[in-house]
Amino acid sequence: MTESCNVAFLGIGLTGGIMARRLIAAGLPTTLWDSASDEAAAVASIGGTVAASPADAVRDAHVVLTMLGRNPAVADIILAEATAQALQPGTVVIDMSLISPSEVRENAARLAELRVAHIDAPVSGGVRGAEFGSLVIVAGGDPAVFARVEHLLRVLGRPIHVGPAGTGQLARLANQIIVGASIGALAEALVLAEHGGADPINVRKALRAGFAESRVLELPLERMVARNFTTKTGSAGQLSALEDALDTARALDLKPMPYTALTADLLRTLVERSGDIDHSAMILELERRCGTASLLVD
Repeated sequence: MTESCNVAFLGIGLTGGIMARRLIAAGLPTTLWDSASDEAAAVASIGGTVAASPADAVRDAHVVLTMLGRNPAVADIILAEATAQALQPGTVVIDMSLISPSEVRENAARLAELRVAHIDAPVSGGVRGAEFGSLVIVAGGDPAVFARVEHLLRVLGRPIHVGPAGTGQLARLANQIIVGASIGALAEALVLAEHGGADPINVRKALRAGFAESRVLELPLERMVARNFTTKTGSAGQLSALEDALDTARALDLKPMPYTALTADLLRTLVERSGDIDHSAMILELERRCGTASLLVD
C-alpha cells in the first residue's frame, strides 16, 4: 500500500505533525489539513501539499489518516457532507483520534455506506515514539483492510491488529486503566512508606530493584519523589480516558469497575483542585485524603 499511495493527513498537532513528516520522508505523496493552517504549512515545508479544506485533502487520497480532537470532531469533519462526497470508494480511513469505541463503530458503519473502509488505530508512545517511528498502533477493523494498510502504518510504528471496529480504542482504554490504577497504587504505597519514616529516594531504588519494577516506576515515581508535577502526561487527558472506559463498561452492561472508578475519582478531584498537572500528582490527592503532610522534597 505504500507504493503509489496518496495519503491525506487531517489534524496536525505536535505528534501528528511528526507522523506526517515521517510519511513525507518515506516518499508518500501527502496532503495535509488542519484547522490551524500554519501547523499544516510548517509540515509542508519539507514536502507535501496543504489543502484548504478536509474535502480538498481527501479527494484524491487512497488512505486518510485522522489525528483530530475529542468527539464529535471526527464525525463532524470526516463525515461532513462535502468531505463524505469527496471520499472515493475503496479509500481507507485510519482514525488515530482519541474517541469512544461506540463512536468508532458508528463512523465505520456510516463510511461503509459510502464504500469507504475504516480502521481505528489509536497510538501510544507520544512525541518520542513519533520521532523514532516506534509508536504502538493498536488497530481495530476488518483484518483484510488492516493488511492493506499495515505497511504504511509500519512507517509510523508497530501496528497490532486486535479485533473488529472499536477494539483499537478498547485496547487504548485498557492501557489507560492499567496506567492510571498503577500510578494511584504507586502513590498510595509511597504515602505509606514516607509517612512511616522511610526515605522516599531509597524506597524508589528498592522498588525498582524488585518485582514491582515497571515503566510506571521509571518516570511517575521519579516525579513523585522530586515533587515535579510539570505536565508530561496531563491528568485531564487521563481522566477523560478513564471516564470513556467507565461509559464503555456501562454500555457493555459490565458491573461497576472499582479500580477504574476510584482512579477516576482521584483524578477528577485533582483536576478540580490543581488543574491539568501531570498525572503523577495523584499523590497530592492521596496525601490529602490520608491526612498526611508530605515528607518528600519540595
